[in-house]
Amino acid sequence: MVCNRPLWWWSVALAGGALAGAALPPLGCPPLLWLALVPLWGLGPAAACLWAALAVLVSHRWLLWLHPLDWVGVPLPLSLPLCVLLWAGCGLLGAALVGGWRWLVQRLGPERWGTALLAAALWGLVEVALARGPLFWIGLGSAALPGDRALAAWAGWVGAGGLAALQLLFGWSLWRLWALARGRRRLLWRAGLLWLAVVLAVQGLGWWRLGQAQRPGLAVDDLALLVLQPAIPTRRKFDWDQQQALLSRLEGALGQAQQLPVQAVVLPEGALPLGQELPQPAAVQVLSGGFRLVGERLRSALLVFNPGAQAASAALDKHRLVPLGEWIPGGELFAWAGLSAVGGVSPGAPSRLLPRPQGGIGVVICYELADGTAVAAATRDGAGWLLASANLDPYPLLLQRQFMALAQLRALEADRWLVSAANTGPSLVVDPAGVVRQQLPPFVPGRLVAQLQVRQGLTGYARWGELPLLLLLAAGAALLWRESRVRQS
Repeated sequence: MVCNRPLWWWSVALAGGALAGAALPPLGCPPLLWLALVPLWGLGPAAACLWAALAVLVSHRWLLWLHPLDWVGVPLPLSLPLCVLLWAGCGLLGAALVGGWRWLVQRLGPERWGTALLAAALWGLVEVALARGPLFWIGLGSAALPGDRALAAWAGWVGAGGLAALQLLFGWSLWRLWALARGRRRLLWRAGLLWLAVVLAVQGLGWWRLGQAQRPGLAVDDLALLVLQPAIPTRRKFDWDQQQALLSRLEGALGQAQQLPVQAVVLPEGALPLGQELPQPAAVQVLSGGFRLVGERLRSALLVFNPGAQAASAALDKHRLVPLGEWIPGGELFAWAGLSAVGGVSPGAPSRLLPRPQGGIGVVICYELADGTAVAAATRDGAGWLLASANLDPYPLLLQRQFMALAQLRALEADRWLVSAANTGPSLVVDPAGVVRQQLPPFVPGRLVAQLQVRQGLTGYARWGELPLLLLLAAGAALLWRESRVRQS
């Protein structure tokens, strides 16, 4: 029984989870994560539940910055308990998922190679599947950033799910090395040197991949954009003085765009309220976050204003909605307004490609950035660069840095330049090698003249998707089947 476990068991399980949560972005330290994964493999399903709960609570502690919620009608005495309950619920969900995964590992035999391959591939595939739904933000696949771009470069071949599987296999091998250390010093040295050689080979291939991403022949055009970071507090977004401040900053950006050789002005998610037109005709195209009605349904969207126009002529709707903030299951039956300033919204089409005569863009709005499969599909359909539009206010710098790490990961996966336009940050430019080239200071109004390139060509991940993970899953299953046949005979 769990209650009869010794103190060291509790300590190791909790320390491993806390270490895993700390190893995720913004720190992004893979060796720290590999060490944290040792108790996950070695202590069993109950410890895995504790491990996962603490890992989620540490990495998602920014959820507490939702408090206070009185600006959306939640009574102030209920605000903090509701935020804590939401945060704790995420931890419990993580505990259930990882505990179930570890139970399967226990049934198959955690020390077996086949189990390690199958379980790592299964974890990676589940991360990919969760990233396409509403209940996922950041996982082991992003742990390589910002600290280890060489390891993260493997995302161009295997995606974020493949990176998660690779991290788990490194953790499993460390656990097995620890088991070999008991009275087998010579064998430990040999196995340790082999493990180090594998790690260095992975790093070397990653650096080679980064060099390939910087080849000039993949660029087809240079592009300059003017990114506006308005820094309007979400809790006061619809106050008259803040609306006037937004219009003033927008007019300043449009005026600056007339003087600069830029092709478009970019504004973040939700910058313009429903029905808001531009204060003046723009000399260049404007890509702005805003809202529109489709029938009677409200949608958050990226609105396209053509040069010389004040009204939007095209839009790409947000597909992946924020739970509670924008959507709950069955919320439309209860006239649910959501925990956001604009109320509940409905989802748009799943495609993230914004077609334009000037060339297609892969667009993600808010935490759609967590879904690498949608971005890869947009590049297959012709996106020459990526745009992330977000409003991360009132969350702290911690969430901005996690967002930045995911932006770097998406750029590496797709081999595309990525521009982020966010209300309070991060507003930045990331190159296809995952390097942040330009960035505005967070939480203050500013403008960024973003310099980037339109690219062509597809990465292995954009072509193959999750095929490497499926092959790894099949290899693990085949090894387990072979071992069982040998034992039977």
